[in-house]
Amino acid sequence: MRILIVEDNDTIVEGLKFSLEQENFKVTISKTINEAKIEILNNLYNLVILDIMLPDGDGVELCRYIKENFDIPVIFLTAKDAEIDIIKGLNVGADDYIVKPFRIGELVARINNALRKYKKDTNVIKIHNVVINPEKMSILKNDCEVALTTLEWRILNTLLNSMGTTVTRDKLLKLACDTRGNFINDNSLTVYIKRIREKLEDNVNNPKIIKTIKGIGYRIDNANNK
Repeated sequence: MRILIVEDNDTIVEGLKFSLEQENFKVTISKTINEAKIEILNNLYNLVILDIMLPDGDGVELCRYIKENFDIPVIFLTAKDAEIDIIKGLNVGADDYIVKPFRIGELVARINNALRKYKKDTNVIKIHNVVINPEKMSILKNDCEVALTTLEWRILNTLLNSMGTTVTRDKLLKLACDTRGNFINDNSLTVYIKRIREKLEDNVNNPKIIKTIKGIGYRIDNANNK
């Protein structure tokens, strides 16, 4: 299980990372909102632990962004203990709210509780003759490895995170940016979708994996072995 910790306090970060890795979690650290967004766009995480007071903004807004765009549990871990702050955090969709100082055993229990609620078979997604492992960022088509660029993975991950529902072109345009952090335009998105289809589909003119919802966007259906 992969956990993203968004926290700028080095002492807390070191202790959390060590303790959670002892529980066999894979831990990545982001110290700013911007770093966290890049991590979430480029990689698949099972859970986010999030501080509210961050150097470049309010963690509540980051939680809102995550919940609006991804299906990932979020736990606030913060020194802000006022009732209004707790209510605000839960109202934007946080799955739990823990006040510092905290006990690591309780935090692990709450992490496991949040993960149980979101439990999915995300390790392997099989669609027709394509097998996708988002956590390992690997794809096999007819048992042969398929390589995607960073941006192609970013677009595919966005579709996988919303599997079974249509992702609008506007949403993809907002989430997809190149390696320099520049957002792509509408024409570029069409090109990237075509490139992904050329690598995954048997027939790009009749796609079975990434389906076009005319006038709206794209969808990957939520069913293995179809």
